[in-house]
Amino acid sequence: MAEKKDFPVFRVGIVTSSDKGYQGEREDKSGPRIKELLPAEQYEVVSMRLLPDERAMIEEELIRLADLEQCDLVLTTGGTGFSMRDVTPEATLAVSGRVAPGIAEAIRAGSMAITKRAMLSRAVSAIRHRTLIINLPGSPKACMESMDVFMDTIPHAMGLLRNEVQDCARK
Repeated sequence: MAEKKDFPVFRVGIVTSSDKGYQGEREDKSGPRIKELLPAEQYEVVSMRLLPDERAMIEEELIRLADLEQCDLVLTTGGTGFSMRDVTPEATLAVSGRVAPGIAEAIRAGSMAITKRAMLSRAVSAIRHRTLIINLPGSPKACMESMDVFMDTIPHAMGLLRNEVQDCARK
């Protein structure tokens, strides 16, 4: 008889948006760092992609991860700043049906305690069908700090998207 796990395994896709990384001019350290921070017993990383800061390519990958790979969670890194090439939030919103602003707001609030530059983040969080998409900053350190803010809450959110838990409104 197989041993029952204490918690579900969630399918995860990781997308790094970086022109320099895509061109081989810079090593992608953030994507691997995100994977490293996900407990393997609870998260199965089914895809890791490094893409240029091209909105159409990012949109296509987010759709693939949500619709074909049926990821529960997609974590993006990079492309959330003020540069004209930073288009990850726009790509995320373009493919999503609903926004989940509280996650991005919590990340910014947590990051503001570390650096005031957090207010320059344009990152968003949104839902495509049953997939939660969260934009993270481009640096490995900022990814870690951001994930510290939301990782304990995300399993509940994904359970709600899977219809596996009841929504527990505060009383």
